[in-house]
Amino acid sequence: MKRGPPSGLRELARIALDAREKAHAPYSRFKVGAALRARDGEIVTGCNVENASYGLTLCAERVAVFKAISEGIREFDAVAVVADSPRLAPPCGPCRQILWEFCGDVWVHLEDLKGHRRTLRMSKLLPLPFDDRNL
Repeated sequence: MKRGPPSGLRELARIALDAREKAHAPYSRFKVGAALRARDGEIVTGCNVENASYGLTLCAERVAVFKAISEGIREFDAVAVVADSPRLAPPCGPCRQILWEFCGDVWVHLEDLKGHRRTLRMSKLLPLPFDDRNL
């Protein structure tokens, strides 16, 4: 039997919204916030951090994952991503890969500033992942 999304995703999105305010996006002005929840309930946030050399920019999702990993957190159940865009902003390709590799098939909750939202599994966003099973 498939289980639905875990509770608390709206609160997780509120925390991601707060993280969004810390974004450093002087070039694109596209601020994104992420909140990654560990299975024990601990929440780690991230925001996008742009660089004049765009290739060195880090997305909010990767910042959150790397912060969590650097603090020894290894098991996750959900991530919320909040951005202000004409449509919901799912994680980009590199973020999908990082989320899959470090978080597995977690729930991904997307919200915009107008209250539109959608929740789906990582496996829906990255149906044919490249991971340690390929090595």
